[in-house]
Amino acid sequence: MQIERITNFLRDITVNNNRQWFNENKAEYLAVRKEFEEGINKAIIRIAEFDSSIKHITVKDATYRFYRDTRFSPDKSPYKTHLGAYIAAHGKKALHGGYYIHIEPDHCLLCCGNYWLPTNILTSCRNEIMRNIDTWRGIVENDSFINLFGRSGEGDWESSKGFGLDILKSAPSGFPRDYEFIQYLRMKDYCCWTQVPENFFANDSWLDEMVKVFKVGKPMMDFINAVIDDYE
Repeated sequence: MQIERITNFLRDITVNNNRQWFNENKAEYLAVRKEFEEGINKAIIRIAEFDSSIKHITVKDATYRFYRDTRFSPDKSPYKTHLGAYIAAHGKKALHGGYYIHIEPDHCLLCCGNYWLPTNILTSCRNEIMRNIDTWRGIVENDSFINLFGRSGEGDWESSKGFGLDILKSAPSGFPRDYEFIQYLRMKDYCCWTQVPENFFANDSWLDEMVKVFKVGKPMMDFINAVIDDYE
């Protein structure tokens, strides 16, 4: 990817987030969008080599509109300041987890997992973790996982790595507060992420490094997806 061109445009839109500037620079936006989508197409092909469940996914299935939905937000800026693609077997709007590539100036991320699960599915995930705690711990407490993503609840979206976006302050209702591994039951989502430098995407070797990251996160995602798929 021409990552410098992409991030330069995103920096520009950050300080010129209005329709007039965007319309005057729409040709550059379209060029940047095309460059990003070509990179995502390559990523889908490479991910499909080790996860055949996403081989049918297209770039359109994975990418998002650049225009923000401002209806319920106090921030009325019309455009996003990042580009993202969520490559998931059941589509980007499904609960089934997938792989997320986030490009934002000074905050590029590779992410894997499931987001904003409803309470009934979370309860089932928590029960499954308790029933198979040794398997779960083997997945999320091994050195490779911790080195890339850290431990549950230690980071947030702005951190260089993290595991779990939203964490309850206490045990969820119906679960024992004194459970030895309560940190995993307090999670409200099961996603993990690691930050990469902008020049990570500068040449096609980024695809090899991306695969290494996603392969580490995939067993955790597979564990949770096995529960989610009973509901979808």
